[in-house]
Amino acid sequence: MKKILVLSAIVLMGCSSTSLVENWKNPDIVLFHANKVLIVGMASNPEARMDFETNMQEEFSKRNVEAMRSLDVFDVSFSNSRKTEKELDDVEQSLLNKDFDAILFTKVVGSEDKESFLKSIAKWNNYQGRFNDDYLSHQDIYYDQGYYDKFTVYHAETTLYCICEGKERAMIWRGSIDITDPNNLQKTIKDYIKLVVMAMEDQDLIFIKEGKNEITGL
Repeated sequence: MKKILVLSAIVLMGCSSTSLVENWKNPDIVLFHANKVLIVGMASNPEARMDFETNMQEEFSKRNVEAMRSLDVFDVSFSNSRKTEKELDDVEQSLLNKDFDAILFTKVVGSEDKESFLKSIAKWNNYQGRFNDDYLSHQDIYYDQGYYDKFTVYHAETTLYCICEGKERAMIWRGSIDITDPNNLQKTIKDYIKLVVMAMEDQDLIFIKEGKNEITGL
């Protein structure tokens, strides 16, 4: 199931800058429905955070699920200082008091620099010529600084948490997503959100497919 989801995600995203590399769902959950979801995008870039939370909220609205941005719920100074476990417990309780029952939390957890060949490897596989031809075709390795394409891959995670009253506050689902060389911020955010929504829909989490009406809680 997991492998099928990963492969279908990559195919559907095509040449997108995002790809789903890992997908975990609580094995005790069949369907998960939420009435009110808090969307949290943890980012040091205020513009990226606003764009992400706003676009994700719009996807929830399209599916008739109430969702709010953390920008509209948390105090402006919330992220200006480190929070203690007690303070975060108080935050969860305040969310319960406001009828939230789930949190969708997204963050970038790391990055790494990579290198790839700009020249087609397919040509190598089909090559049957002489040394001269081979050398002439690839001598740019000596002189062309752009022969190798250097890029950065960011590793991000989106996690769905249940904060339902009277139930264990636990992780429902987590998707690990790679973002490759995000030069266009808006396109990257849209691709990322599309991938997350597709993965959650495939797992019957909040975005339940038509024809399924059973609700299974924690």
